[in-house]
Amino acid sequence: MRRTGKSRVTKAAEIRAAEIGAHQIGKTFGRFTALEDISLTIGRGEFLTLLGPSGSGKTTFLMILSGFEAATSGRLTLNGQDVTQMPAEDRAFGMVFQGYALFPHMTVEENIAFPLKVQRRGAADIKRRVADMVEMVGLGGHGHKRPSGLSGGQQQRVALARALVYAPPVLLLDEPFSALDKNLRGQMQDEMRRLHRETGTTFVFVTHDQSEALALSTRIAIFEKGRLQQVAAPREVYERPANRFVAEFLGDINILPLVDGRFEGQAVRADAGQGAHLAIRPEYMQLHLASPASGNAIAASLQDLTYLGAETRLSLRSPGGVDLALSLPTAQLPAGLAPGVAVWASWPDDRGFFL
Repeated sequence: MRRTGKSRVTKAAEIRAAEIGAHQIGKTFGRFTALEDISLTIGRGEFLTLLGPSGSGKTTFLMILSGFEAATSGRLTLNGQDVTQMPAEDRAFGMVFQGYALFPHMTVEENIAFPLKVQRRGAADIKRRVADMVEMVGLGGHGHKRPSGLSGGQQQRVALARALVYAPPVLLLDEPFSALDKNLRGQMQDEMRRLHRETGTTFVFVTHDQSEALALSTRIAIFEKGRLQQVAAPREVYERPANRFVAEFLGDINILPLVDGRFEGQAVRADAGQGAHLAIRPEYMQLHLASPASGNAIAASLQDLTYLGAETRLSLRSPGGVDLALSLPTAQLPAGLAPGVAVWASWPDDRGFFL
């Protein structure tokens, strides 16, 4: 049973959420540039996700924030104070790793209490804080078990509790759900949102999973080849990406090449951006068996249908050979659809954007 009421408010109030400033951070390993000119501010109490493919620099940046890795250039600030040269132990950030890093010979309660004992807290304070955290992460009744007696999700909860128990100003998380199966990942995402809300601390979370980033974050910082591509709220990076890399990395997207503002001779419109391509997410495209009377519409032939349960994915091809994808609710599919059928695809102006 989770604790509610006054004790929960008190626990959240103990955490001193911090603002982090990264100012032109660079990192090289020999001749390899891992990070180049990274500047951003992470607000107090924010949930910022560092998202990007493998090797994009997101984990290197997290290690520099933690103090475990030194930047080659640039500086870091914590609540306005320069901490570039401050050792990791003095920053006192909470850290959760991919592999949990629990002490196998210690119980759940002993693992959670460990950082408090390092800080030489009093016995009564340790007991109270550990009891609060065991309850907060839903491990009541498991306090005397060792990690070997816990599931993967329970071990992850212990790691989270240990990182939060001493009320750190910042919690850094390096792909903490990578070892969990899909269903358990979903449960832990719910837990992560709840813990962030109830503690109020600043979370910085690394993942390569786009859906995870969209579900958890206040903002998302997208990395590619050591450079920051965009920092914005989840809806903005998904619906108004800064460039083609962000557009394609965040999920499936149709990108139509334009000549003088036309796609294969057909005039098309969108509300945002500028460039030689028009982009539309598959779920924002609509299917027609006849040419729509007005608006954006292009002719195509149906190539394939993929049944996904509540949703069906349709693969189309334009007369000029451009492949398109649509995602429609299965219950709304028109009758008689089959490969080879002539169709039309349309979209509202405000769902397309130029790149």
